[in-house]
Amino acid sequence: MKSTSFIPPNRTLMGPGPSDVSSRVLEAMARPTIGHLDPIFIKMMDEVKSLIQYAFQTDNELTYAISAPGMAGMECCFANLVEENDKVIICKNGFFGERMKENVERYGGIPIIVNDEWGKKVDINKVEEALKANQDAKIVAFVHAETSTGVKSDPKALTKLAHDYGCLSIVDTVTGLAGVPLLVDEWEIDAIYSGTQKCLSASPGLSPISFSNRSKEKIKNRKSKVKSWFHDLNLIMSYWEGEGARSYHHTAPINALYGLHEALVMLSEEGIENSWKRHQENHILLRDGLENLGINFLVDEEDRLPQLNTIFIPEGVVDAEIRLKLLNDFNLEIGAGLGVLAGKVWRIGLMGHSSCKKNIDHCLNSIRAVI
Repeated sequence: MKSTSFIPPNRTLMGPGPSDVSSRVLEAMARPTIGHLDPIFIKMMDEVKSLIQYAFQTDNELTYAISAPGMAGMECCFANLVEENDKVIICKNGFFGERMKENVERYGGIPIIVNDEWGKKVDINKVEEALKANQDAKIVAFVHAETSTGVKSDPKALTKLAHDYGCLSIVDTVTGLAGVPLLVDEWEIDAIYSGTQKCLSASPGLSPISFSNRSKEKIKNRKSKVKSWFHDLNLIMSYWEGEGARSYHHTAPINALYGLHEALVMLSEEGIENSWKRHQENHILLRDGLENLGINFLVDEEDRLPQLNTIFIPEGVVDAEIRLKLLNDFNLEIGAGLGVLAGKVWRIGLMGHSSCKKNIDHCLNSIRAVI
């Protein structure tokens, strides 16, 4: 069989990720590859670190991008902070809380599950009950922006509660970063991870991550070695931390980091607060248009992520058939439901470069045409 170059179609990406990538980011990724220990590349890595700190609103020294997607960011947090028989309170109100549980079990910890209904935010009262019943717990882990439902929880309140009971916090903000307010230092979050393909609108494959001094001390004082060599922050610290020369750990995804750098430069040009505002204003435009079509949302307005809109599929509409028609006839990608919501909802992303009036109009007109 003779193979030829792959030329993808030009889609409008309005699913749960990836989001549209701007021409600036694509052009940055096409620049010449240089060595990952080249002094010029190391200088760019320092800038990437500083720009990620800006996105997270943190001065944490241990802030960088893992050379793997958001789920690797999740694993890195649990690999480094969970030791054998550590009790970890897992707040589960969607698909990704279950993945947190899996990580705790694989690293020898004991997950204590706090369940909430899919589409509802984490109930802080239930979390406190779990902490009272497990006063030897070490960590509280929760999802800030649940991609499977489009609901946001309260990192500030949940982290304060964790600290009140002597626990660290691990926060999933894969879909949250740059889309809704997030103040890592002000809220005293201990460990947090995200992804590049959502509101940052870079290509998938990197995971911005940040650890507080409190969590950094726990990592340095572990009783046992981190079970994952690749995610051992005691090794990675010497690769990303400090100015100038770095020790070799792995070959960085050089061109992907060019793209992330450009995406973060674009975020800094817009301003983080303006990014939050744009996502909220565009959500209102989409919300009003969908409601005019008689389409309802899963999540209550006050708990809704503006960048991830989960809507009930209209009665009589065949889920997969309509999504395929949107893809083939309108080059529009929207997302299916996960888990208990499969076949019941669609997930419409308004993330990063995809969050614009042109895309909203295209989405509404296309849905109107097919239903």
